[in-house]
Amino acid sequence: MKRIFFTFLAALIALQGCSWFKSWGDPEPGDPAPLVKFEESLEVRKAWSTSVGDGMGKLGINMAPVFSNGKLYTADYEGRLVIVNADNGQKVWEQKTKQAFSGGPGLDDERLYMGTIDGRVIAYDRETGVELWNAQVSSEVLAPPASADGIVVVRCIDGRVFGLDDVSGRRIWIYDHSVPLLTLRGNANVLLRAGIAFIGYDDGSVVSLRIDDGSVVWNQTVVSPEGRTELDRLSDIGTQMVIVASDLIVSSYKSRLVSLAADSGRLLWFKDVSSASGVVVDRTKLAVSEKNDDLWMLDRRNGSTVWKVDHMSNSGLTRPAFYGNYVVVGDSEGYLHWLDSDIGSFVARVRAGKDGFAASPLTVGTTLYVLTRKGKLVAYRAGAAI
Repeated sequence: MKRIFFTFLAALIALQGCSWFKSWGDPEPGDPAPLVKFEESLEVRKAWSTSVGDGMGKLGINMAPVFSNGKLYTADYEGRLVIVNADNGQKVWEQKTKQAFSGGPGLDDERLYMGTIDGRVIAYDRETGVELWNAQVSSEVLAPPASADGIVVVRCIDGRVFGLDDVSGRRIWIYDHSVPLLTLRGNANVLLRAGIAFIGYDDGSVVSLRIDDGSVVWNQTVVSPEGRTELDRLSDIGTQMVIVASDLIVSSYKSRLVSLAADSGRLLWFKDVSSASGVVVDRTKLAVSEKNDDLWMLDRRNGSTVWKVDHMSNSGLTRPAFYGNYVVVGDSEGYLHWLDSDIGSFVARVRAGKDGFAASPLTVGTTLYVLTRKGKLVAYRAGAAI
């Protein structure tokens, strides 16, 4: 408990005293760069919008909507669960719990999983919202719990990872990994594939664990913490990792984007790009928002640059999303910028609100969904989908 308190206190001091310390969605010091002027060539229309709670709240907790079987599952920090029809925005069910949610939602075929500030993992029936079980873990859960092969994998802020039985919440295994005193409080996803869990850590390492027993398959350092102070040594992998074919794509806060062989952790290529928001992949393309708010398009196979947009400084860019032949990125003033994914030219811009975004854009088929910081869920369609 002392360690957790010190981590939180140090983070508050850093946030107040260091102007460059930020997570995605928060602009760098100074005014955002002027909006780029261009001639719009893509029509984008709002399909619907609805309120799904209080959004990020004062703690700035990011909980991204999850799509499954025609529904969007959402949660807010005050314990509200809202499920909406993804086609028209109508609410399917809504439940106000007494929990302080901090991580989720996570889904499997039957259950919805949430993590809490006080270190609990709670399973709900995804069709009715009825609570099924409630399990205590070691500390706050920021990453959405992930489920596969009958086991729910949960990463806690103190570095521990738990494997819980998906039916009862009973602890099956635990993996312990030390973390630095000062971190960015990222909510990097627990990535599951073919019986393996991939975990990104605040010390710049990625660990591969067997889902059935929590044993280590490999442990790879992506970036080494360096510097004289805790702030200098920030190397968090606090963003969403992506696996494509046999490649694991990982971004870190400290100047390193890498592709690793998923089976061994072997380094395939790296690029000196820092990101606090993570990457998105579409076939051979890889898009990433750098922490200085440059937007990059890379070749996923070797990390070579396809194009770079460097005139959105201080904009607090989200993680990008692909939408057909376009890439979409949000900023801290609530704008969604649509660019041609082949050449990086601007083709459209819409504004979802003035408060910025609580999660990165989500593309499902011909619809793009965004969640604002104040809890408004908005759906857009573009081009032929209108």
